Amino acid sequence: MSITKTLSTSVRVLRQLGHDPRTLALLFIVPPMLLTILKYVFQNEPSTFNSIAPMLLGVFPMTMMFLITSVVTLRERTTGTLDRLMTTPMAKTDFIFGYAIAFSFLGFCQALISGGVMLGILKVTVMGGVLPTLIAVVFAAFLGTSLGLFLSAFATSEFQAIQFMPAFLFPQLLTCGLFVARTSMAQPLQWFADIMPLTYSVDAMKQVTIHSGMTGEYVRDLLVVASFGIVALILGSITIRRQE
Repeated sequence: MSITKTLSTSVRVLRQLGHDPRTLALLFIVPPMLLTILKYVFQNEPSTFNSIAPMLLGVFPMTMMFLITSVVTLRERTTGTLDRLMTTPMAKTDFIFGYAIAFSFLGFCQALISGGVMLGILKVTVMGGVLPTLIAVVFAAFLGTSLGLFLSAFATSEFQAIQFMPAFLFPQLLTCGLFVARTSMAQPLQWFADIMPLTYSVDAMKQVTIHSGMTGEYVRDLLVVASFGIVALILGSITIRRQE
């Protein structure tokens, strides 16, 4: 693995996405817009919105990055870009980690925008402060990027890549504790939630919401999220293949 080649891959990806206004709008405009809509959905229940909104910041970056990364990576493979890159002295890890850095940077920008809207405009209060909130959001974006890179290797079309979203992410979304406390679910669903990464991303945001500073549970949740992401990147570098 070469740091120079990895960073050059990141720069190339960011330049390509810079010419795709629809993708940028999906990343930077849609999440704060959804938070704003949700604010008025719970107009008469502000406490409910204040408890849900921070947890959604642990969900949006992961889902957005998962969707965009899986589609863009698959496009690189189906258009032959990956084949051309593999003819150069570039390792698969350079390709995978270059994408991870690029999309994690985009996740950080998304965190700044969505977090700014939530904390500044929508007036949501989080006990942990701005910095722990942004850190948790970036970790969630890194996780979504890693999982998107890994699962894109198993899709043969962009439609199949999108199909992974309801099949892989929606069960996690329903059981992560966003809608109902996990202790209120059936025992098999609790076991399922305990081994899924989105659970820990949402839990980290819960810790930020109700505790000041970085608690031990918050650090543990971030370590679990990072571990899932790193494992997914390693598996992605192993399983990614050329288009036949």
